[in-house]
Amino acid sequence: MLFRSRFIKMNEIKKIFITGASGGIGSAICKKFLDKKYTLVLTASSNEKISKLKEIYGNDNFYFKVNLADSENLDICLDEIAKNHKDISVIVNNAGVTEDNLIFRMKDEQWNKVIQTNLNSNYQIIKSLLPNMLSKKYGKIIGISSIVGSTGNPGQANYVASKSGMIGLYKSIASEVAKRNINVNVISPGFISTNMTENLNDQQKQTYLSRIPMSRFGKPEDIANLVYFLATEDSSYITGQNFHVNGGMLMV
Repeated sequence: MLFRSRFIKMNEIKKIFITGASGGIGSAICKKFLDKKYTLVLTASSNEKISKLKEIYGNDNFYFKVNLADSENLDICLDEIAKNHKDISVIVNNAGVTEDNLIFRMKDEQWNKVIQTNLNSNYQIIKSLLPNMLSKKYGKIIGISSIVGSTGNPGQANYVASKSGMIGLYKSIASEVAKRNINVNVISPGFISTNMTENLNDQQKQTYLSRIPMSRFGKPEDIANLVYFLATEDSSYITGQNFHVNGGMLMV
């Protein structure tokens, strides 16, 4: 009976924090969890994006304008979220930016912006929201990395460093909190149909598709479905893993 009561209690905790909520993958994640009756705590980088999120998901959810590239701004926002949303049970760090350049041409500003937004923000978010999970002895933390975090990619040393850094960060945190019933995992998408792939010309699309055994780009829902699985008790014995979703483009 004690185990059953605890199981029910954990399943009643249904509030999720998502960064990058306005992007293609972020939108699919939001819709998936809204359909599953979760309350959403969402971040976006502009007032325009916040307004669009409110139009889509309504006033029963929570919205925060935050610049992930500004560590001080992020800390202020996180203090408010940690204080007023202690019942967040799922964290999804999905936001990311690119500032591509060859390494010998890359500016410090490009390097620092990408590392702060894609990697340091994960550290800040987890460090700020984790204490509430530790006190409840329950939580799911999921980071969205990238296939290039495992393969490398010319002209993206900063982006690749941030995404590969996420993998090491999450594995280390997973080992630290496993005994507190907190699962920490990473998803590394390959080519997913978003605005980025839509902007490719036909020749570029065919070049990339030729490297994918399934001969198609993934859908944002392919990522959202795995995020949801990792957020449920069905994945309770899975932690510290990096899941590749790429149609067979990389098999490890």
